[in-house]
Amino acid sequence: MQAQLDMEGALTARDRVGIQDFVLLDETTEEAFINNLKKRFSNDLIYTYVGTLVVSLNPYKELDIYNRKQMDIYMGVNFFELPPHIYALADNAYHTMLTEYNNHFILISGESGAGKTEASKKILQYYAVSCPSTTLLNTVRDKMLMSNPVLEAFGNAKTLKNDNSSRFGKYMDIQFDSQGDAVGGHILNYLLEKSRVVHQNHGERNFHIFYQLVGGAGDDLLQQLGLERDCQLYNYLTQGECAIVPSINDNNDWKTVKNALQVINIDESHTNHLFSIVASVLHLGNLKFIPDSKGLATLSSSSEELRWVSNLLGVDAQKLHEGFTFRKIEAKNDQILTPFTIDHAIYARDALAKAIYGQTFTWLVKRINESMENTDPSRKTVIGLLDIYGFEVFYVNSFEQFCINYCNEKLQQLFIQLTLKAEQEEYEAEGIEWEPVQFFNNKIICDLVEEKHRGIIAILDEECLRPGDATDLTFLERLEDQMANHPHFVTHKLADKTTRKTLERGDFRLLHYAGEVTYCVVGFLDKNNDLLYRNIKDLMCQSKNAIIQECFSTSDPDNRKRPETVATQFKNSLLKLTEILMAKEAWYIRCLKSNESKQKGQFDEALIRHQVKYLGLMEHLRVRRAGFAYRRKYDVFLQRYKPLCPGTWPHWRGNPADGVEVLVQHLGYLPNEYKMGRTKIFIRHPRTLYATEDAFEKCKHELASRLQAKYKGYKAKGEFKKQKEAATKIETCWRGVQARKEREKRAWAVKVIKQFIKGYMTRGQAKTTDNSEYLAFVRQNFLNRLKQNLPKTVLDKTTWYSPPPVCSETSEMLKKLHYRLMVRKYVRGITPQRKAQFQLKLVTSALFKGKKESYPQSVAQPFVNTRIDEQDINPRVIQMIRNEHIKYSLPVTKYDRNGFKPRPRQLILTQTAAYVVEDAKIKQRVLYTSLKGISVSSLTDGIVVFHITCEDPKQKGDLVMHCDHLFEFLTKLSVIANKQNAIKVVQGSIKIEVQAGKESGVDFSIGQEPMVYKGKNGHLTVVTTRTRAR
Repeated sequence: MQAQLDMEGALTARDRVGIQDFVLLDETTEEAFINNLKKRFSNDLIYTYVGTLVVSLNPYKELDIYNRKQMDIYMGVNFFELPPHIYALADNAYHTMLTEYNNHFILISGESGAGKTEASKKILQYYAVSCPSTTLLNTVRDKMLMSNPVLEAFGNAKTLKNDNSSRFGKYMDIQFDSQGDAVGGHILNYLLEKSRVVHQNHGERNFHIFYQLVGGAGDDLLQQLGLERDCQLYNYLTQGECAIVPSINDNNDWKTVKNALQVINIDESHTNHLFSIVASVLHLGNLKFIPDSKGLATLSSSSEELRWVSNLLGVDAQKLHEGFTFRKIEAKNDQILTPFTIDHAIYARDALAKAIYGQTFTWLVKRINESMENTDPSRKTVIGLLDIYGFEVFYVNSFEQFCINYCNEKLQQLFIQLTLKAEQEEYEAEGIEWEPVQFFNNKIICDLVEEKHRGIIAILDEECLRPGDATDLTFLERLEDQMANHPHFVTHKLADKTTRKTLERGDFRLLHYAGEVTYCVVGFLDKNNDLLYRNIKDLMCQSKNAIIQECFSTSDPDNRKRPETVATQFKNSLLKLTEILMAKEAWYIRCLKSNESKQKGQFDEALIRHQVKYLGLMEHLRVRRAGFAYRRKYDVFLQRYKPLCPGTWPHWRGNPADGVEVLVQHLGYLPNEYKMGRTKIFIRHPRTLYATEDAFEKCKHELASRLQAKYKGYKAKGEFKKQKEAATKIETCWRGVQARKEREKRAWAVKVIKQFIKGYMTRGQAKTTDNSEYLAFVRQNFLNRLKQNLPKTVLDKTTWYSPPPVCSETSEMLKKLHYRLMVRKYVRGITPQRKAQFQLKLVTSALFKGKKESYPQSVAQPFVNTRIDEQDINPRVIQMIRNEHIKYSLPVTKYDRNGFKPRPRQLILTQTAAYVVEDAKIKQRVLYTSLKGISVSSLTDGIVVFHITCEDPKQKGDLVMHCDHLFEFLTKLSVIANKQNAIKVVQGSIKIEVQAGKESGVDFSIGQEPMVYKGKNGHLTVVTTRTRAR
């Protein structure tokens, strides 16, 4: 649940989610009540107030409103400050107890399935978290919390309306010391429904512990108890025909109960005895009686179940058998055994089962109390939790419903008395005139049930004690005689014709405060007597089971006085409870079921209307609304609504009561709409409060804007002042820092300049303290300038920066290092192809450098692998020289030996010879071995002469050619043929041998135009030009 504004603030949402407090309804009608409840339920708001009473509507689903965060929100908060919650009631009861140092109780009521047990748990959990914590206190809290699963196992059962219905009333006192620490607790239990042990209606179960034992106990324990893991085998567990319930996990619950028994200090021995008693009840239910020849009861042939009962209860089997089949009658000093009929035997068996289970439950409560008992004699305050059965109306209502509804009549009487008393005391304390309240006083119904000698209980007891054949019908006749004229009692005999049709002859009807209830008298006498035959009771006193012996030994075996009947015991316990509650301050929680089918989100209006009626909620609302619907302390009222009046806003400096008077006068309250008490203002009608609240809502937005503007201005002004002060401080500090830096900088500069001047003056001397920094500066400056002016190539020998004298040696070292580095980089950057070029160029240089004029122009021209591609050579030629690898080819001009006529040819160099080729013909093959020399001129021409050895006159002579790539050709040839030494650069003419014995020559001259022709002297004349100067 979202923690919204306080109660008044939530009034603005009243049209959507309803009113948080029924006291503030415009109309106090049942219809308005139900509609408001429905609005809140549809928004998952399950709690609503009627003053300080909490109405809780079971949603049948989990809501995230019970976590630790929610507990923290409600701790120490005013009751109406937050939305309605069970934590608000628990917290205010706790803090009121601490403040006023008095005792309180919280009455939780409602019909089965409405959530009473859960509400009780939530309150215990809240106190466990909110109270101070120590190891001792935690132990007490653990015992309080863990008593719940134990009591639920032994006292709760599945009914038609609720899978975990409490079949007993429980009142728990939580004891607190003066510091508010939970230091102890005490539990009172009322009217356990023992008849459920032996009989369940269809669709209902026995108490949970039986199913937990059979379904969850270990195999060893079951074997020890003589049980099997099947509920269908036990008569007391199968009458309702619903042993298995989907919403109940008996196996897990068994583990929880076992752990809880340890927490509440029940040792292993007593635990074993406890489970033995539970098992003995199951075995008792399986005892079968058959008639003998005289029609009297006897046990069936199988005595196994009897043996288990006797072993588990620790009694003699023969005496137990006798107790089930004979009744012991004492006459003076004689004892007479009267045999039972089968009906009497079954009664005796069931009576024993109910007795030992009921006594064991009482013993269990006693042990829980002992474990939570606080022995400190100092005074303590308490908060009591009364989780009591609600008003019950079934299709067939029996003795149990009669007792339960009587209990609710008493509590309603107490409820009205305490509420009226609290209202009247508040009015008197505030000095407000008390106005009598009209309400239904149910004292007449309580007297009808409990009045001495004349009430229904008194007549029932008399009929139980009367000698003779007293039956349920004779009891009904006595009632008709005594109650004939009572307005709230009617039977078939006393009713008019119309009413008689709705009543059976064995019924009587009571008109309770919550409506009419018809009771069937069948079983009233037996259930009221609840007698255990003396011989069986004496046998139980001899039991070896420690719990049974303790339970039955408390009664005096020699006492012949008839014990009190169940109804009388219940009446007396209610009177004691009433006395306990009257001495305490009351808080109330009314639990409602939203529907019968336990479906979430379903709102059964008829069912809820019925519950509202029998829980007396409208009566309580009318009492709270009889005078003034709303009351608040002056300071609280003024604090909230002071913005509505200029006279009280923003601050009221005087008495809060005077401020409230000024405020209500400004708002226009009429004199009959409010009263001024001593500490509170009382407002008669909710509409007056609504009008005030609506005006406040309108004012709130304008007020918020004004406050926001003022606050923003205040914050901005403060922020500006802070920033201005900060800026001034920063500026001052910054200026100081800058001034100090400037002073230090100037002092450093003066020092450096002095040292620089001294160093300059002594720069030529050896290094001293005076010139060391200057010399370092000179070196650094030289290095920086040198860095910017380093030579970029190896050939750059002129741009090296001139060093100062102090750096001369260093400069030479750096120069060598730098050039070596550039050479290294250059060499590393040469590719294998380029390296081969350089190697060839070196050969060329060795052959022609300084010898032939055109050599310098050829240096920059790269050599190629060949000047004629293989595809440009005739295939026939390639076929003819296929066995020799072609190394180099180039086009040449060959000059005939006779007449020197030029002929274009291809010159092909292979591994072994040079071939002169004309198209597809090889004109001449010159073996490298026959090549005795190669001659070229020193001029710029491209004439090459191969000097060939001629031994045969028919053999061709020297070969004269012209080529454009002379240096490349001759370098390649010299490398391929290894003829470096055979190449000669000739000054003047070259002699050639045309044929063997016939010589000629090649003459060279310089002219304007290059020409080649046959001279008059018969020689080949070559005219070349001069090389241009570079």
